Amino acid sequence: MIATGVITLDQLTKHWALNALGEGHRIDVVWTLRFNLAFNKGTAFSQGEWLGPVIPILAIGIAVILLRSVRRTPNPLFGAAAGLVIGGALGNVIDRLFRNERWFQGAVVDFIDLQWWPIFNLADVAVVVGGGLLVLRILRES
Repeated sequence: MIATGVITLDQLTKHWALNALGEGHRIDVVWTLRFNLAFNKGTAFSQGEWLGPVIPILAIGIAVILLRSVRRTPNPLFGAAAGLVIGGALGNVIDRLFRNERWFQGAVVDFIDLQWWPIFNLADVAVVVGGGLLVLRILRES
């Protein structure tokens, strides 16, 4: 359920960004937070554009592994964290699949601009928060 919620919210906000922030339009929100449309064909921080077609395959593989792990681990923190990572990963995979004419060649829609950090989206936030929770869980167990 968490993954589905993340995917839905991510795609809705990207749809909004594409419509509201086109043609160089920016929205200053507060302090350095700005909504500013950008497209990322590479990995994190727009690095490795040549890896663009490989990333969705890796993301789907990780999502499958986490989903199988959730079914074997009844821990609610693990389930929530895995749901965030799965939802975020698949949210960005959807962009790579459908935001270009060629399969797996699309760009991820980014729009949250802090102006002192690379531009990102809600799927990225979900992956980072979920990944952090997974690390905390591992550290807590050991």
